[in-house]
Amino acid sequence: MDEITFAVLGTGGIGRRTLEVSTEKEGLTPVAACDRHGVAIDHGGLDVDELLAATEGNIASDPEDRVSTDGGGAAAAGVKQTGEDAGVVASAQAEPTETPIDDVIAESEAIDAVLVALPNFEHDFIPRVVDRFAEADYSGTVIDVLKRSRVIDMLDDRADALEAAGMTVVCGAGATPGFLTGAAALAAQSFVEIESVDIWWGVGLKSGYEDNRGTVREDIAHLPDYDIEDAREMSEAEIEAVIDEHDGVIEFEDMEHADDVLLERAGICDAEDVTVGGILDLTADEKPTTTTVSVTGRTFDGETGTNTFQLDDDTSMEANVNGPALGYMKAGVRRNRAGEYGVFGPGELMPGF
Repeated sequence: MDEITFAVLGTGGIGRRTLEVSTEKEGLTPVAACDRHGVAIDHGGLDVDELLAATEGNIASDPEDRVSTDGGGAAAAGVKQTGEDAGVVASAQAEPTETPIDDVIAESEAIDAVLVALPNFEHDFIPRVVDRFAEADYSGTVIDVLKRSRVIDMLDDRADALEAAGMTVVCGAGATPGFLTGAAALAAQSFVEIESVDIWWGVGLKSGYEDNRGTVREDIAHLPDYDIEDAREMSEAEIEAVIDEHDGVIEFEDMEHADDVLLERAGICDAEDVTVGGILDLTADEKPTTTTVSVTGRTFDGETGTNTFQLDDDTSMEANVNGPALGYMKAGVRRNRAGEYGVFGPGELMPGF
């Protein structure tokens, strides 16, 4: 496969790890990265080590740090801050701008794929980012790692426009949904009828909220007494109070995760037959529980069985989110180059190594 050039929108935790993991993957060259402060573009390939070192620091994620999505900035907080300059602008490769996404779009003719690594605190934010690329006649691949089920329908509503533009969009292509969705789709092939798909994940983040603010804030939105609007508006102190209330270990049940609609659209099972839950431990790097996918169904022989897929406890969150995301990026670019356009879920295609 030919070399793939790609851009990353967002230099928070997921964006930074995507850039880092890409240096270990063959055939991938990051050529652009942006956040709400600035943009770094080099079509010969970014110096990832310099960019990551320059942008290491705290994350600003108070509600007042948010800027308008219509003005080209990020939808919400989660932007790295450091030193004299904020965010990506701290890198010698970057320039400040008030329209970072537009600046990437202006260079997108030479970019094969775009990975959207921005918090989706407004449900239609990622779809609106996709709209902007389509309106600019971008004809490449867009990958996202969104979590919310309702966003998939928003992307599906745009399928005709994306096909007309020649875009290939792979939605929900992180760990869950994404990696585990693909595992469930494969495990389901043993059966003629699926009764249930149960996904149970464990993440250990000893670095805590300080280094994972966007991820933690979005996860809190899945707790029973909160929603995405609550999480978006909560102050730093309010977020930390929720973490303290759970002694740093938060358990989630029956989350609104896009695995359900993505497995349904792939023809695996009904969305209502999928459940997702897990445990987030902000006090230790060790996983509090083993990440497991269990697919139960009726076999060709009329028996009921369960196929189980487990991730090794030693694999990190970035390994299970960013590695598969880049694999799905490769798969999406292959589809795009073959003239297959529109919206795809991880259950409909397997990632490339």
